Amino acid sequence: MTTTIASSGGRSALVSRSGVAEGAATGLIRQSRRRRLGRRPAIPGSRLLGPLIIVGAWQAAAWAGLLDPRLLTGPNVALQTAWGLIQDGRLGENIGASLSRAVLGLAIGTVTGVVLAVLAGFNRLGDSLIDGTLQVKRAVPNLALIPLLILWLGISEEFKITVVALGVLIPVYINTYSGLTGIDRRYIELAESLGLSRWQYIRSVLLPGALPGFFVGFRLAVVGSWTALIVVETINATSGIGYMMAQAQLYAQSDIILVGLVVYGVFGFTSDALVRLLERRVLSWRRTLAG
Repeated sequence: MTTTIASSGGRSALVSRSGVAEGAATGLIRQSRRRRLGRRPAIPGSRLLGPLIIVGAWQAAAWAGLLDPRLLTGPNVALQTAWGLIQDGRLGENIGASLSRAVLGLAIGTVTGVVLAVLAGFNRLGDSLIDGTLQVKRAVPNLALIPLLILWLGISEEFKITVVALGVLIPVYINTYSGLTGIDRRYIELAESLGLSRWQYIRSVLLPGALPGFFVGFRLAVVGSWTALIVVETINATSGIGYMMAQAQLYAQSDIILVGLVVYGVFGFTSDALVRLLERRVLSWRRTLAG
């Protein structure tokens, strides 16, 4: 009789324990499901979905006869035109000219913007001398400076590179300066309490805190360099994608204009993707929704 009671008691204890374990596991599963509030992991190539849908709708409209080919040709015609421009060498030559201007202007503007942001963010004197001046420049569009720059520099390559560099400088400066001055003061006090040297403070606190802001500005600057380039290459240029588009406008060649727009779009999308990849590599220690 005693054995039976003990046996049944053991079974009931096992049943109760298993029930508690199952309930706890179920609770953990529900809790984990409730806590997944962020975005799901990115799907490779998903950023191309929007552009592909637009191109598909554009091609469908062209095949349906909804577009006037004199004003807007279909993607298939633009692709054939691009292949012809590649074969006669015009597209490669103009792309090379545009790339050299964009890269050089981007490099000059980025370096200048970072240097000015560091000078303004490190001390009050630099802040007083630099930040107010660049905020005034920020309010003046680059298009308004073009007549003065032509007067100073003419319509040479220096003029085109300067306009691109000015378009790059402001977003790099604004976001880098914001990153430098927006570091939590508690981190600075912690560095002081640990007795870090000036170089250790810059390497361990200042640079990691400013890098996210810099990359935001750099992404804007990369796309901004192509935007500025479109403008300067239509002003008495003799090469470049903008020059090719301006010449096509004179002869109402909408297919060549579309090829130029697609090239600008591809370069902007690709350069932004490369900057995003570099940002993820450099800031691999940071866990965000974008990751």
